[in-house]
Amino acid sequence: MQKRAIVLLSGGLDSITVLALAKQQGYRCYALSFDYGRRHNAELIAAAQIASDYRVEEYKIIKLGLGSIGAQP
Repeated sequence: MQKRAIVLLSGGLDSITVLALAKQQGYRCYALSFDYGRRHNAELIAAAQIASDYRVEEYKIIKLGLGSIGAQP
């Protein structure tokens, strides 16, 4: 059975490096991003493109409402 990894993908350099290393080491990769309702749409767009480019098994964005911990919408 092939090893699997879940990579937290922000769209930045650190997370793409982790994804690239996991793929290089033979992992089947699944990517996960968080939409916390702030101004980071460009990062989510970049993360989706990276997930596509690296052909991850599945890519999901989870919406988080941070209003419950004091964030302003």
